[in-house]
Amino acid sequence: MRKITLFVIVVLIRFSSPSFAFYTKEYVAFALTSKPSEGSASGIVVNHWLITSFFKKYANLQPYQSKVASLYSNRKFNSIWFNADCELLPLARLLYSKANSLEEEAVEGCIDYREIIEGIFDSNTALHPLSYNETEIMLSVLYVYYVQMVYDDFNRIQLQKTGWFLQGKDLNYNEFLDALLENPKLLDRAEKYQFSQYYKLRSALNKYREIEKKGEWKTIEYDSTIQNYKPYDSCRTISQIRNRLYIIGDLENDSQSQLYDHELMNAVLRYKKRMGYYPNYFISPQHIKQLNLPVQHYIKKIVLNMERCRWIDPELDKADEYLMVNIPAFKLNYFKNGQRVLESNVVVGQDLMQTVIFSACVSTIVFSPYWYVPQSIIDSEIVSGMSRDKNYLESRDMEWNNGDVRQRPGPQNSMGLVKFLFPNSNDIYLHDTPSKALFDLDYRAYSHGCINLQKSRELAHLILKDDPDWPADCIDWAMNRKEESIGVLKNEIPIHLAYFTAWVDEYDVLHFYDDLYGRDAQLDALLYQD
Repeated sequence: MRKITLFVIVVLIRFSSPSFAFYTKEYVAFALTSKPSEGSASGIVVNHWLITSFFKKYANLQPYQSKVASLYSNRKFNSIWFNADCELLPLARLLYSKANSLEEEAVEGCIDYREIIEGIFDSNTALHPLSYNETEIMLSVLYVYYVQMVYDDFNRIQLQKTGWFLQGKDLNYNEFLDALLENPKLLDRAEKYQFSQYYKLRSALNKYREIEKKGEWKTIEYDSTIQNYKPYDSCRTISQIRNRLYIIGDLENDSQSQLYDHELMNAVLRYKKRMGYYPNYFISPQHIKQLNLPVQHYIKKIVLNMERCRWIDPELDKADEYLMVNIPAFKLNYFKNGQRVLESNVVVGQDLMQTVIFSACVSTIVFSPYWYVPQSIIDSEIVSGMSRDKNYLESRDMEWNNGDVRQRPGPQNSMGLVKFLFPNSNDIYLHDTPSKALFDLDYRAYSHGCINLQKSRELAHLILKDDPDWPADCIDWAMNRKEESIGVLKNEIPIHLAYFTAWVDEYDVLHFYDDLYGRDAQLDALLYQD
C-alpha cells in the first residue's frame, strides 16, 4: 500500500474560548475574514489572500496549493463544504470517513495533526480549533490529498521509466468534485474516474483480509517423494488441500474427506484455471508449494494490482471493441459490445526480450506474411548459423532482400499464416506461429518480444466478420497462399498489452499469475522504499 503523509504545521491560531463550539452561527459571524459575495450561499468566501495565507501557515501542505486554488477559482471562490446555514455538507463527513479508512483502498495513510482535522467534526477533540475559512480550505486539502492518493496515478514520466506505457488517465479534480457534490456516493465507487477492475480487486482484498483475520490458513503437509496426487488417492494431504480450496472459494463445502473424489476434482480444475495452470486433475508438489504460500502473499498481489489500476484510463474497458493481452496470464481477450468474444493462449517475450506494456491500435492484417528478421536476431543467431551451414537460409525458407534477411510465406514462417499490425516504436506485433506445442505449456515466455497467438485464424475471422471485402472463404484462401496480401481495417481496434498478476474476470472469479518479469517486486520496492 502506498505510504502517504499529510503534514500540517503546528502554528495554529485559536479564535475562540475553550468552550468553543464549531458550528454555531455566533462563531460564523466572528470567523468570517472576507466580505461575503452575493453568490456565496453560506457567507463563507475564500480568496487568493486567504489561500496564500493558509499555505504559508501550513507550509508542508504547499504541494496541494495549486490544485486547491484551482478548485476555488473554478467555483468563483465560494464555499465548497458548507451549506447556507454554515453546516458541513454530508460529503465532508463522508470524505473524512474515507480518509480514515484508507487501508480499504490499499493505501497506508499517516496524517499528522489528526486531532486538528478530527476537531472539524468533533470539537471535543480539537487541540487548536480552526476558523471557518481555515476549515473550508483544510477540507479542500483533504479532498485533494485523498483523490490524489486513491484515484490518481504516479508521475507519468516515472511510470514510463519502469516500462509502463499503457493508456493512462487524465484525472480532472474539478470535474470529479462537481460529480461528488451532486452524488456523494460516488466517493465509494466512481467507475468514470477509476478503472472498473479496481473495485473488483478491492472486493477480493476484503475477502482475503478476512481469511487472514480468521487465521484458517494452515500449512498443507505432503510427501515430497510423491510425484503427483491423483483422483481416488486417499490421505491426510488430500483433506488439507480440500480445506484450502474451500477457504479460497473453489469448493462450496468442506466434507473433510481424505478421498480425492469428483467434488474435489472439479475444485482442482477451477483452481488451476484461476492460477494459469494446465487444467488436469494431477496435484504436484509444485502446486502444493503454491497453495502453501502465505495468505499475505496473495494480499500483496491484490494490493499491487490495485495500484496498477490507478494508472489506467477508466475508459479503457468501455470501448465498443478492443483487444487486451495480459502478459503474466499468457492470454489474449477480444471484447466487442461489452462481451468477450474470444479468449486465446499466447506466447510472450522471454525474460531477456520482454514484451513491452503499452497501448496501440490494430490497423492492418497481413495474410501469408513475410518475416523480416530483426537485426538483433541476424547478429545473435543467423550469422553464426550460416557460418556452420551454407544452406542455413534455404533450409529455413529464408532469403536475402536488399541487404536484409526475410523468411518467405509458408508453413515454416515464424509469423505463421497471419499477423496483426499495430504501429509502435518497439516493433511488436501479434502473429500466428508454427510452434503450436508451446500453447499447451504452463509457462509460455519464449518469443523475441512479439506475441504469438494460438487462435489467430479465429481472431482474423472475428475482426473481419462485418467487412464485405473479406468473406470467410477469402480469409482462409489468403492465409494459405505463397504470396503476401494485406487487409486494411476500416476501423482501427485498440489493443492493450497489460501486466496484471491478479485479475477478476467478468464472472467475478479472481485469478492469480506468476510475476513473470519481476514487476511486482519492482513495484513493491517503488511503493515501500524507505
